[in-house]
Amino acid sequence: MRATRTLALAATAPLTALALLLAGCGTGPSLENRGSVTAPPGDARHLTIGSAGFTESDLLARMYALLLDNAGYRTRVLSVTNREIYEPALESGQIDVVPEYAATFADWLNAKVHGSGAAPVGSPGLAGTMNALRRLAAGRGLGVLAPGRAVDQNAYAVTGAYARKHRLKNLSDVGRAGLHVRLAAGDECVSRPYCAPGLRKTYGISVTGIDPKGIGTTPSKRAVQRGKDQMLVTTTTDATLDDFGLVLLGDDKHLQNADHVVPVVNRARAGSHRIAAALDRLGRVLTTRDLASMDEQVDSWRRLPEDVARTYLRAKGLIPGD
Repeated sequence: MRATRTLALAATAPLTALALLLAGCGTGPSLENRGSVTAPPGDARHLTIGSAGFTESDLLARMYALLLDNAGYRTRVLSVTNREIYEPALESGQIDVVPEYAATFADWLNAKVHGSGAAPVGSPGLAGTMNALRRLAAGRGLGVLAPGRAVDQNAYAVTGAYARKHRLKNLSDVGRAGLHVRLAAGDECVSRPYCAPGLRKTYGISVTGIDPKGIGTTPSKRAVQRGKDQMLVTTTTDATLDDFGLVLLGDDKHLQNADHVVPVVNRARAGSHRIAAALDRLGRVLTTRDLASMDEQVDSWRRLPEDVARTYLRAKGLIPGD
């Protein structure tokens, strides 16, 4: 139940290139006719890195580009609004690499292939989620690289004072305490299995209502801070919780799916071992806490994503310094 985050097309590529991308998504050859599924893994020297246009995706795309530049490739970053646009462009080779989230992308591809009513294939188990994702991606001419340590999944927060008063560390503690919880979330939380229904079924939490203020939004955080609501839905990389006196509760029974950060590539253009090796270096180092800190630097400190990405990679020894 990841939040859908969409922004306007960012000015990171010439308008002519953007126009070609959008036109190509609607008029390019079909997957079945272009032979990309059976083509050998490619190693194109000029690579386009796609971003979904929100802070975290921009940061990941910038880090991918810097790592590939360091490995001898020439790259550009193209920021696009959503999967409905960038995923077909990835299939067609107009975008070569995108940062994704394992369970969310697996379910998205599954719905694309089998229809919106298809049963979800993403799960809390990383191995099963990756198997499903790779199987679906292969049929679209895509390759899925190794998942990283960083996870951006839905999470639940309460005020520090509320947690101390009721001795809460995990969601199980909320259920055991018999607390009645009004939840600040998106309106879809009413029916999503990983939100209110899951809290009731998995944790025995009495969710008395949904305050539809959105996932991780400032109004949601203020509602909990002021006591109007007792809990909110946010994400594990939300770096602004301290500003509102909020703390995350552990998902100790693994209600949420395995949304590990994972690079997805067009296999015919960017499926080489060399590209995988360059990007895998980041996955082995980048943690959820690191990603949250970088999100904060961009969103709260107003630093440029490229500067934050470069500083991080240099600090970790992944690219050379000045």
